[in-house]
Amino acid sequence: MRLHYLQHVPFENPGSILTWAKENDHVITNTQLYQNASLPKQQDFDWLVVMGGPMNIYEEEKYPWLAAEKAFIREAIASGKVIIGLCLGGQLIADVIGGKVTQNPYKEIGWLPLQLSEKARLSPLFSFFPEQPIVFQWHGDTFSVLPEDAECIAQSQACRHQAFIYKKRVFGFQYHMENTLSIIEGLVENCRDEMVPDLYVQTPEELLAHPEYIEQNNRWMNQFLTQLEKMYREEEL
Repeated sequence: MRLHYLQHVPFENPGSILTWAKENDHVITNTQLYQNASLPKQQDFDWLVVMGGPMNIYEEEKYPWLAAEKAFIREAIASGKVIIGLCLGGQLIADVIGGKVTQNPYKEIGWLPLQLSEKARLSPLFSFFPEQPIVFQWHGDTFSVLPEDAECIAQSQACRHQAFIYKKRVFGFQYHMENTLSIIEGLVENCRDEMVPDLYVQTPEELLAHPEYIEQNNRWMNQFLTQLEKMYREEEL
């Protein structure tokens, strides 16, 4: 399997997703959009991972590559690729499929619980999750409106739409299960100004104090990816 990922800033890479892909001998390629790198052809990859970043999906004047990225994601969806969007990546997907991305009533930064839908937890993709997993959040915007053919599968106290599935192959997550300690350290270092004390905003010390949460989140991501790959391998038989 050939996995391609789109990266928006140097300090947010796919973390444990890369570890999983390497352990399973998958081919990994990437586009560093902040370096104005060229996007691949659709026939050159099977899965697409769209990473997070501090920019807003509408800041095309400041980040001109956003327009080309949206067109690329739209084409990948039409090509039937498996696509995973994380935070900004999920918001970009939501925008492309006709949803709406707006500022969330609350900023969420830290280790916070969310609630998976009952239907999601009956799926092999998510059946190993507890009802209210603690996951890593870092966002101010959200996909506030989703089209009818996108199914919301998770919510939190602060954010109504935490994850969605579109056409069985496209997944948008507002939260991060792929983050390693070094990625979280990079976020704290580069985006500390966003950590204004609020109801759902934790301190840098709180973010870095839970290696057990990082390990558990990475394990869930690994299990999700393994089940997802199994599902689509069975489809191809």
